Amino acid sequence: MSSNIKVLQVIPKLGYGGAETGCYDIAHYLPENNCKSFIITSGGELLKFIDKEKVKLIRLPVQSKNPLLILINSIILIGIILFYNITIVHARSRAPAWSCLIATKFTRRKFVTTFHGTYNFNGKLKKFYNSVMVRSDLIIAGSNFIFSHIKENYSEFLKSTKKFLVIFRGINVDYFDASTKLENEEKKLLQKWEINKEKKIILMPGRLTSWKGQELFIEAINLVKIELGYEAFHVVILGSEQGRNLYKKKLVRLTEQHRLTNQVKFIDNCKDMALAYKVSDIIISASIEPEAFGRVAVEAQSMEKLIIASNIGGSNETIVDGKTGILFESGDANSLSKKIIQAINMDESSIKLMGKEGRKNIIKKFNVEKMCFSTYSEYKRLLN
Repeated sequence: MSSNIKVLQVIPKLGYGGAETGCYDIAHYLPENNCKSFIITSGGELLKFIDKEKVKLIRLPVQSKNPLLILINSIILIGIILFYNITIVHARSRAPAWSCLIATKFTRRKFVTTFHGTYNFNGKLKKFYNSVMVRSDLIIAGSNFIFSHIKENYSEFLKSTKKFLVIFRGINVDYFDASTKLENEEKKLLQKWEINKEKKIILMPGRLTSWKGQELFIEAINLVKIELGYEAFHVVILGSEQGRNLYKKKLVRLTEQHRLTNQVKFIDNCKDMALAYKVSDIIISASIEPEAFGRVAVEAQSMEKLIIASNIGGSNETIVDGKTGILFESGDANSLSKKIIQAINMDESSIKLMGKEGRKNIIKKFNVEKMCFSTYSEYKRLLN
């Protein structure tokens, strides 16, 4: 059966986000299990890493929400499905999912969707647009939080004949492994960041956007500085503004307002995220809206680092509070500041124990092999 499985994944853009890396990982896992693997996307930074001998890559403007282009994409998809004899089409975003729905209805192929986010909606039209993600033969939720969100908001579109389950996202625990990083690599990165390691480093990774909570984080850092009375640590806010120039300026002004300019550094990107975690002491995920999964919390635990995260969304599932990390009251700068002070005052043995428990937690529940195997198993069940 496995040799007859031909999976076409469709995703708007192949960047470094959770949906994109999941797509990339599955695409390269399938050929190892004697399956044919295809990706349709408009572009993205991950394209250069795709093994073209294992994965067939097709470029289409599937990122577009233009109804006419969605229809044109569906017609092209029909041709691709029939030409390559695709057996399963797996959509990972709403606009391409509409094209995939039309194409799979016409070709009578199996349709899979992964619900990667909460997809906000204000009215019936937007909700209908989002509902394409639950119109497939197999609906995958990336966390229990997303599973509950779908049941609460899209129950009228769910059918008992369709399979609906949770497959947790996974990360590469071999890449996010503290033991693989060399001391000279750490020194080079710290030199690049212009940071001396005489103080602890607090790292907040994530693209610069308001719901990720950078403003809240800066407010909390200011409270910590007032409480301690001195600059006890370095702060690195690591992430691209992705065109949000006004938001970046707002954050810079906030650091200036609180006289944190000497303490807070804004770094646009880092090619080796595992190394960024390795040189840091405390990792922060301060999202003010629920994360569907929350890769930062998982990656930090895999690197045996002390993670402090909002007590909403995926973090509630990936962090065991007080054992593998620390949760704070979402949206509350005062709560976050207290947890940061708690972390700064923790003794080394407690930090190391929490780090080891964190890595065990990720290896057991959230590694990429587990995610890929579970997805592949569901593909086989769907065809059987």
